[in-house]
Amino acid sequence: MVDYSKWKSIEISDDEDDTHPNIDTPSLFRWRHQARLERMEQRKKEQEEHMRKKAETLQKLKDTKEKLAKLETEHKDSADLTALKKVLQDLEEEEKKINELEKEMEKKERLTPWNIDTIGQDGFTKTVINKKPPRKNDDSDLSDEEKEKRMKQFVKEHEKELKSFGMLKRYDDSKKFLQEHSYLVCENTANYLVIWCINLEMEEKHNLMEHVAHQCICMQYILELSKQLDIDPRACVGSFFSRIQNAEVEYKNSFDDELNAFKDRIRKRAAEKVADAIREAEEEERKARLGPGGLDPVEVFQSLPESLQKCFETQDIPLLQRTIEAMPEEEATYHMKRCVDSGLWVPDAKAKEKEKEKEKEKEKEKEKEKREQQNDEGKTPDPE
Repeated sequence: MVDYSKWKSIEISDDEDDTHPNIDTPSLFRWRHQARLERMEQRKKEQEEHMRKKAETLQKLKDTKEKLAKLETEHKDSADLTALKKVLQDLEEEEKKINELEKEMEKKERLTPWNIDTIGQDGFTKTVINKKPPRKNDDSDLSDEEKEKRMKQFVKEHEKELKSFGMLKRYDDSKKFLQEHSYLVCENTANYLVIWCINLEMEEKHNLMEHVAHQCICMQYILELSKQLDIDPRACVGSFFSRIQNAEVEYKNSFDDELNAFKDRIRKRAAEKVADAIREAEEEERKARLGPGGLDPVEVFQSLPESLQKCFETQDIPLLQRTIEAMPEEEATYHMKRCVDSGLWVPDAKAKEKEKEKEKEKEKEKEKEKREQQNDEGKTPDPE
């Protein structure tokens, strides 16, 4: 039977090529891109739903006001007027809530770190404003394989500095470190930190993962700010850290929301990779135990009638023979063929064992003869 317990606490070694943080894979770029698209799509759906609900409420409000005005003009039953006034009051309350929600959504949109309208201009130096350094050539036009090659080379050259940045705690230290190591302000650093976070979560180092995740989001904010301003990301380091250190409550909450969402995605991705590793290991184990006919002995055993299962469990050959004889011939043939193909039952096992022993004896004899021949050839002839 398969023992699944050994896979409950799976650990990934830094020596394994397929999970080492030095090794970037093309799927990483697709995964990050897909995560960003999903967040954008979710915000778009929320906005569309809000606009739909707003339009419906305003239409109902307009219709209700027209009906109320008509009833008041015609001096209709006061009961209808009272009911319409109550409906109108409820709709006005609903409109008020919708407007408040819309203001909150607009505020949150303004506070997103990659919105150019929310960037404090005093965070940039005069040089940056007057002489915008052009953005460095990014990897957007490269294939996944080329990106992976560049990533490996980058990590090979700068892994020590990358780990140092990932372990920093204070904003001032991070700002100073990136300004002193400006070559780290790039997509490769963000990708490295993402992979590191996934591996830490797979190794169940949850607290360390959350710490590195914070540094990863800081780097991603800087890169997004660079794209929006269309300037070199190195020029955005000071501005970002000045902004986040002196942030309003709403801005800090927006940053924390993005960080929490990122950590959730890391946990989900790590769980998927662990599940994939377990499935691959189980498949390898299953292939290793396949019988001569290509069938899995575990699966075949579980499909046998209880009477046959008992025979194999107790390894009682006489009982197996009696059980087979008592079964319909067609059914017995079917089950025994599957047992042979899976290796549960080896026909003429004793005869085959004797053949193996004979083959071993022959090999020993050949080795003995070979050694004796070598000894004879190495002897010095006696002088006459």
